Amino acid sequence: MAMKEWKTFLTPYEQAVDELKVKFRAIRKEYRRKNEYSPIEFITGRVKEVSSMLEKANKFNIPLDRIQYEMEDIAGLRIMCQFVDDIEKVVEIIRNRKDMQVMYEKDYVTNVKESGYRSYHIIIKYPVNMAEGQKDILAEFQIRTLAMNFWATIEHSLNYKYKQQIPFEIKGKLKNAADAAYQLDEQMREIKGEIMDAQTLFEVKSDIVSNIINNILTLISQGKAAEASRYQLHLNKLIQEGEVWELNSLLMNIKRDIEKFK
Repeated sequence: MAMKEWKTFLTPYEQAVDELKVKFRAIRKEYRRKNEYSPIEFITGRVKEVSSMLEKANKFNIPLDRIQYEMEDIAGLRIMCQFVDDIEKVVEIIRNRKDMQVMYEKDYVTNVKESGYRSYHIIIKYPVNMAEGQKDILAEFQIRTLAMNFWATIEHSLNYKYKQQIPFEIKGKLKNAADAAYQLDEQMREIKGEIMDAQTLFEVKSDIVSNIINNILTLISQGKAAEASRYQLHLNKLIQEGEVWELNSLLMNIKRDIEKFK
């Protein structure tokens, strides 16, 4: 297949990755807009390099004209979660989507690989609307925690360096590191409530501060620079040590002034 043909072949996969990243980032924003905890921390995606596809096709004896049917990770998405139990929530989100079809799942969180690899994989069939019509492609989701992803990234680099033949001593250390990463995930799950409360508080305070700043700008536009400066100084003090109720009180005071000066 010539390079021009490869580019044409990969176009729907590139479009699928772009669309899926937008859709799942939108889910995260939706949770945040409702001031709810999002099981999705962030999402990344990529289309497999031609050289990687050829290497994999050769390894698994996949004919070139069967790649689109037998190679499931040409389009790859990674969804990162903060906590282990978020993974199942993301899996449910994907299962309930009407714009994609789950083909099958591979649970390497419960069924850990011998190497220590942990992740949850879902293969989907996804319809891409191209200029010449709809094309169904296969794509792979890998859902994992930040700790799992850190370990998997290191293992991938070492596999590349040693051509899948990592020395026994390094394999042992990698396995120990995988177990340590999972223990970290478990410890974080034990204090999940505290972490979520802290993150929610931070987001609430950020929203209030943004509203205060916007209202201060409104005061300036009304020609009330002195009042705006006074409120800005008060805000500067509260940003460091102020409580939510104090920021809310400041916001209400500014809004009253804005109404008074209209």
